[in-house]
Formats: sequence, C-alpha cells, structure tokens
Amino acid sequence: MRLETLLPLGTVDPGPGTPTTPLDLTSVASSAVLLEQAGYSGLVVEESKDDPFTVLALAATATTTLRLGTAVAIAFPRSPTVMALSAWTLQKLSNGRFILGLGSQVRGHIERHYGVPWSAPGPWMREYVQAVRAVWDCWQNDAPLSFAGRRYSLNLMVPLFNAGPLPHPSIPIHLAAVNPGMCSVAGEVADGVRPHPVCTPSYIAEIMLPAVRRGAFRAGRSLSEFRVCMKPLVACARTGAELESKVRDARARIAFYASTPGYRAAFEHLGLSSLADSAAVLSRAQRWEELPPLISDSVLEQFTVIGTYDEIASKLLDRFGDVVTDIEFSIVASSDEDLVTLAALAHTIQSHDEAAARATITGQPPHPARAR
Repeated sequence: MRLETLLPLGTVDPGPGTPTTPLDLTSVASSAVLLEQAGYSGLVVEESKDDPFTVLALAATATTTLRLGTAVAIAFPRSPTVMALSAWTLQKLSNGRFILGLGSQVRGHIERHYGVPWSAPGPWMREYVQAVRAVWDCWQNDAPLSFAGRRYSLNLMVPLFNAGPLPHPSIPIHLAAVNPGMCSVAGEVADGVRPHPVCTPSYIAEIMLPAVRRGAFRAGRSLSEFRVCMKPLVACARTGAELESKVRDARARIAFYASTPGYRAAFEHLGLSSLADSAAVLSRAQRWEELPPLISDSVLEQFTVIGTYDEIASKLLDRFGDVVTDIEFSIVASSDEDLVTLAALAHTIQSHDEAAARATITGQPPHPARAR
C-alpha cells in the first residue's frame, strides 16, 4: 500500500470548519523533504485556501522521489487546456512524479462560488478528461489538436502555445467520487478513484468498484494498474487521553457529511437513511450544535478509524488493506520522537502487499497464498 499525506502534517478533514493549522507556504519544501526521508510515497494538495499547483511546485523542486498530486483540483472552473498546461508543467518540473487528481464539486459551488453554469457532472467529467488528454497528445506527438464534444471543441494549437514533448508524458488522472455515476466515468477514462472520507470499505467494494468495472468494461480498459486512493476519517493521538478531542471532532464531521445530499448514498448503504434525514433537517435550520449528538458510538466507529500512534497503522490496514491501494495519513511531527514514529508508520503501512486490494478492484479472487 502506498502512503501519502496532506500538509501540514497531521492534517485531518475539517468537515464544515476551518483547519486548525493553516499551511505555511515557506515550510512546504522542508516538509516535503522530511516526508521523502521518512519513506512516504506521496504528497497531495487539495484546492481550498491555496493553489495546489503552486504548492506542489514548491515541493517538486525540493524532492526527487516523492509522488506529487492534486487531491483534488476542481476541474470545471478551468478549461481543459488550462488544466492540461498546469499538469504538464508540474510533470516537467517533477521529472514524471505528478498525478492529476480532479474533482467535480457540488452544484452550489460551481454556480455560486466559481460562476460556471452547471450540467450533469458525470458526462461533463468524461468529456473533460478526454479533452485534457487530447491536448497532451497534441503536445507529445505533434498531432493536430482535434477534439469535438458536447461541451468542448478544441482545434487550435499554434507553435507559440505548444508546450512540446516530455520524457515522462504519462500523467495519471484520478477522479474524486462517491456515487456510482462518477465511479463509472473513472473506470472509463481515469487511472484511479479518490473516495470521499464517508466511503466505508463495504461501500467501496460493493457500490463504487462494481461501477468502476462497468465503466472499464464499456471502454475496453484494463484495471490492472487502477488505484483506489482513500482519505479516511481518523481520530489519532499519542495517548488515549488525548484521543477525546479527536473523537469529538470526528463525530462532528460525520454529522455534517450525513446532512449533505451528495454523500447520502454512503449512509443509505449502511441503513442510515433516517440519520441522514434528521441531519438534513438540522442543517437546513442551521442548528449546527445539534448535529454531533446524532452520531452514536456505533455509527462513529463505522466511519472513523480510532487509535493511538502505536496501533493506528494496523487499524488502518485492517480496515482498508483489502480495498484500497493508497491511503492518506500522517501525524504532527514536532519532535524527534514524532519523526521516528512517522517513519515507523510509513514503513508498516507501505510494507502491506496490495494484492488483495488489487483483486477487489478487478473483481478477481486473490492468489490463494496471499488471500487474507
């Protein structure tokens, strides 16, 4: 299994709130070097308060082996050609270590935050990825730019704007997804999927991956290298006493996600439709303080991996080891002891054989000698 992290180290999903520790851009390079030395596979950057491509450029110049990815950049506000150039530039700067993670965002943000007209996200994303790849093909193979879709028509590439070929032209594209429609699109046109934190292992295996396989089958594509990159909900601390506040925060995040229509399918899968209904009512009334008590301990444990530093790696592997190929997690590293712990966590998680997850993704039984 590959291990990746956001920055700052120890960042957790803030749900509806604001991250407690903002990213210090001046520390990105040194943090990336620390991750590389600790044995991490990757660093990912989400698009929220900082431009992810700028942050990754800082990391790219300081490292040599660390994979660098957007997790995720919002696709639709940018033209495919603009997105293609940002990715191409980072692939050039990193000598082939870049992964383009794309997300669709919800309708309210697309229309009212970005000012872009909305349409069905699945067909839009399918065409978007195809258009990005058409631009890359033009640059790499000196082919005429010729892409005609319902939304995008690209047929002009003059020498001034031709970025030219790269020694490492293959840039993986991963799609953020929850619902089967986007998972199917990922199977058709992408190289991986990034489930939302509310996606439990059973939801990934029983709902998301069958949709991925249907999309791949329609497109005649193999899933032998397809990645499932999970950002789990985690409550983790050095001691049990320190876990209390982390658990409280996780409960609030789950309640917020239960109130969000786009994530409802993940709750319905577990028979939690009534919980989602109650959370939606409170959310519409902006009664935020009443949301966390909706989440019982049993629901909390279904969605959250809870543990101290000495047990969290094994708990993450137990929950996700048979379903995902990449997982996002780190701890705050403010001392030499923390750095040792971080390196040990990276070693434990990345020593896990992904054969079982690969079998789950492709729908094939694992090799008997490797089955868990």
